[in-house]
Amino acid sequence: MSIESGELDAQRRMGSGMVLVFAGCVVGLVALFLTARRGLSEWPFAIVFGLLIAIGEMVQFRVDSIRNRAPIATSAALGYVMLRGPALGVPPEVAQIVAVTGVATLAGLFPRAVAGLPWDLVISSRRVLSVACAAITFTLVIPDDLAWNGSWTHAIALTGAMLLSVLSAGVLDALVGAGQDTEKFNRPFPASLRDELIVMTRIGLAMGISGMLLAAGTSLIGLWAVPLVVVPLSLTQFAFRRFASAQRTYRTTVRSMARSTEIAGFSSPGQNARTAALAVAIGNDLGLTPARMEALEYAALLSGVGQLALADPSPGGASLLRTREERQRAAEIGASVIERSGVLDHVAEIVRHSNDPYRHGRANNPGIPVESGIVNVALAYEQLVGEGSGQSPDKAMESIGLGIGAEYDPVVVDSLRRIVGRGFRF
Repeated sequence: MSIESGELDAQRRMGSGMVLVFAGCVVGLVALFLTARRGLSEWPFAIVFGLLIAIGEMVQFRVDSIRNRAPIATSAALGYVMLRGPALGVPPEVAQIVAVTGVATLAGLFPRAVAGLPWDLVISSRRVLSVACAAITFTLVIPDDLAWNGSWTHAIALTGAMLLSVLSAGVLDALVGAGQDTEKFNRPFPASLRDELIVMTRIGLAMGISGMLLAAGTSLIGLWAVPLVVVPLSLTQFAFRRFASAQRTYRTTVRSMARSTEIAGFSSPGQNARTAALAVAIGNDLGLTPARMEALEYAALLSGVGQLALADPSPGGASLLRTREERQRAAEIGASVIERSGVLDHVAEIVRHSNDPYRHGRANNPGIPVESGIVNVALAYEQLVGEGSGQSPDKAMESIGLGIGAEYDPVVVDSLRRIVGRGFRF
């Protein structure tokens, strides 16, 4: 993308992020002031849970390219919210919960910043605000004198309140995250909210339930319960980190495969990356799920692999200059090569149909994935506008528009038109 559009994207990304950081700072400072004024109650619990939150922030990680996770910090903060029981004298107030969470979060981020490790103050601010929401919900639902005492009535009431507070924190974070995704990637808000809620149900609730177990155990038997919950949680985090490392290796391997066509002269330098960037932008605009987005990006990167079987490279990597038979044969060969990996069958299916004309392909066969049409349009636009092509975006859109309904999927072309209209540039 150009420098101008990159700067616009950076400014757009900073918008809601700055608001979230400001809100987190204001809420944290107010909570810190109130806590200092009223005094810290049950300081051993505050210190232990504060240390857990700080350690969790220090060892945070990313499962995919856009989300960072701190399961230990999140579970510890939610656990501190829901402390009620005989092992605890006075339950912490909302202000104290937010103050401990905020200070511990900053304490955990500081070593990462000093060490040069990636950290995200916006995501951490979201966690603080979500914890504040959970604390307010739990306090409003449960009377001050209600605690674990062995009775079913108290147990049911406390469990229900815990679930409600965890859900309130998750829903708030999902709404904020959906708004941020809509702002950053121009995704439809309903699609972004759907993806955030899926993540919440798969990962967020697991962290919330861990927090509930931590709170219940600590409330009943004291701080000795902390390692009983934290040790299995740490093992879970270790497994997630291994998974994240495997995903990064996987992504690097795909990108290396994509560069093979550039090295062999069958595509221009950076052509596959530019095609993938545009395909991802179209996928975001159409609201595809994260799993489909990943497959789409891989398919766009690997769409030219089959050209390696052709006799001669296209001038400047312009595969559109080849006959349709050559392009479809290259797509079939590329799909076969990808299928041999044993784990990219869904990507192979996208590549196999990436050169099919819309009229004789997806228009008559809904089983053909829309991602194939996206790759087809993205590749055509890149070859018309990319480095060395010289056409303007308007001229390229005019050329692509002539093929709507015959060569190109109308839905995908409309999406491309919106993206170009918003200032997308290579």
